[in-house]
Parts: sequence; C-alpha cells; structure tokens
Amino acid sequence: MRLLKTHPILGLANSYLVDSPQPANLSYMWNFGSLLGACLIIQILTGVFLAMHYTPSVDLAFVSVEHIMRDVNYGWLIRYLHANTASFFFIFVYLHIARGLYYGSYKRPRILPWSIGVIILVLMMAIAFLGYVLPYGQMSLWGATVITNLLSAIPWIGQDFVEFVWGGFSVSNATLNRFFSLHYLLPFVLAALVAMHLLTLHEHGSSNPLGLSGNTDRLPFHPYFTFKDLVTIFVFLLALSAFVFYMPNALGHSDNYIPANPMQTPASIVPEWYLLPFYAILRSIPNKLLGVIAMFMSLLILLLMPILDTSRIRGSQFRPFMRLAFWILAIDFFILMFIGSQHVESPYVEIGQICTALYFGWFIVIVPLIGVIENTLMDINLNKLLFYINWYLI
Repeated sequence: MRLLKTHPILGLANSYLVDSPQPANLSYMWNFGSLLGACLIIQILTGVFLAMHYTPSVDLAFVSVEHIMRDVNYGWLIRYLHANTASFFFIFVYLHIARGLYYGSYKRPRILPWSIGVIILVLMMAIAFLGYVLPYGQMSLWGATVITNLLSAIPWIGQDFVEFVWGGFSVSNATLNRFFSLHYLLPFVLAALVAMHLLTLHEHGSSNPLGLSGNTDRLPFHPYFTFKDLVTIFVFLLALSAFVFYMPNALGHSDNYIPANPMQTPASIVPEWYLLPFYAILRSIPNKLLGVIAMFMSLLILLLMPILDTSRIRGSQFRPFMRLAFWILAIDFFILMFIGSQHVESPYVEIGQICTALYFGWFIVIVPLIGVIENTLMDINLNKLLFYINWYLI
C-alpha cells in the first residue's frame, strides 16, 4: 500500500483511480466518462489490427476490407467491433455533453475541461469522417467528395485547397492514403486530449447533480465508483455484443457494400447517423459558405456556454424554465437528425431551417434570457425577504 502512494507512476494512478475524492451523490449520468474511455480503448486496439490488413488504394481498399471480413481469422469480429463501437462512442459523447449542459458542468471552475471536451468532440467527428471513407464503398466515395468540396467555399483559395486535400483533381489514391494516415494517427492525439481533459478535471473534481460544492461529503473513487462504472461498462459490452453478433450492419448504410463507382451517384448522399444533425444545419442554409460556417459554429458555440449562461445557479436541477429549455434543445437535435437523413425537398427543407434557427436561438437567446429572468426573480424575492426581516426587527 505504501508503494502505491510513493511510487512516481503508481502514485499518479492511485491519485486518479483509488484515492480521488468524488461527491457522494454522483448518479449514473456521471458514468459516461468511463464508457467513453472504454470505447476509445476498443477503437484504438481494433483499429491497429485492421490497419495490418488494410490497403489504402482505390483499386484494393474495398477488396482488402472484404479480405479482412472473409479471410483474416476473426477479421469480421474486429471490423464489426470497430464499426459499431464508433456508433456507441457518439451515443455516449452526446449523452455526456447533454449531462454537462443539464447540470451546468461548463461553469467555473470547470471551464477548461469543458473547452477541451468540445475540442475532443470536433476531433472525433473528423476522425469518424476519415474512417467512413476508408472502406471505399459508394457512400464512402461520394461522402468524401461532397464533404471535401465544402472547402471550396473558402474565398479565393477554396478550389486550390480542395485539390491540395485530394492530392489531385478528384478523390484518388493520394486522398485515400492521406485519410488512412490521419485516421490512424489522430486517435492517439485524441487520447492525449482525453488525458488533458482528465488532468484539468482532477484539479477541482467532478460536479454533482445538486450543483453545490461536494467538499463536505466525498468518497474515494475506489471501490465506490469503480464498481459503479463497471456496471455500465458491462451493460455497454452486452449491448455492443448484441449489435456485433446479431445486427452488425443496423447502424451503417447499405450503399457502402457497393464498390465505389465515380460514374454513378447514389440516390441520396448522407453521412453516418451521428453526423446527420450537423449535415442538416449545413443543408438548411442556401449559401454554401454560410452553411459551412453554420455547421462549424453549431459545434464551436458550445465553447461559449460558460459566457452565455447568465444564471447564478449551476445546472437545471432547481430551474424549471431551464429544464423545459433543455428538453426543447434535445427534441430539436433529434428532429435535425431526422431531417439530415431525408432528401432535400419540401417540407424537410423548411423544417430544417426552423430547427436550425431554434438551435442557434437556444444558445444565443433562450439560455441568456432564462438566466436574466431567474436572477431578476431571485433579487425581487431577496429584497422582499430583507424588507420583512427589517420590518420584523423594527
């Protein structure tokens, strides 16, 4: 036990995984961090094994994936684990962010871990897009063509920049090589950012459902929260196994089992389901440059939450207006996800534009306004209370 505390490496692990004091009232909503860590480990391990057999070539990429599926021992298992864990990764990260928004985890003194978390989300989406291109099916090719063409919206240098990314005049071998290299490298950068996220979080500890200081009632991380985390990790592994063994392609697109054909465009070009809300925001604005800016701002606006939330109360536990507003945002997000999967036609275009306006309005108007209203009501009640106390004392 003494070695666990005095050893330079074991002592660091001990301070995070054993002795770290956590608020006693943490609910299961705080388990998404450990689930995301499990997803990252699975993705890196399976990704390394897949890279051993993958060939980044427009002629051989699709065939090499089929080789992994059919000829490599348990290659089908590794590939399906990698593909389905990516979906769970995004489910958990969206729930993790939703928990942060609901309980005010972005407020001081946790602004830095929140900001790093938003950067992690943006990097995750970039990695997911790069990985979606690698099987080089129909949706991979045309998704890559559409998304990289967005760079042409940059004034003056846009088209040159697109050709620089492609390494030619269309998606080609050079593009696939670059995407494969980045898809292999960036998860390790993501792991470094996750370490930074944990370092900054460790400084002040986790928030809690009440939004109050938990310094008066804390428990060591082990055994109380390690076993609590293991419960949800085992449930996740059970759900992941159900998808991998019984419905491995349920979360994918069937067009990606058709070899890429640059001469034939799919009926509908859509990204993976977890990118659909932001794809809907992109499509809802007719101007190409403004659409690209809106898509990126829909993610980066999360960085402004510590400033936009003007309320003196942390979280939504005791704020009925904010609780209602949170569920409005959640419903809006799911509607955008549905709209992103539909063809660009009426009424989906109009619904997407309304939902996009509501999405940005929630951050820019609704959240600050609710904070101002709550603060004003608190001041009025406080003044009334002080008046009655003075009257009573007189």
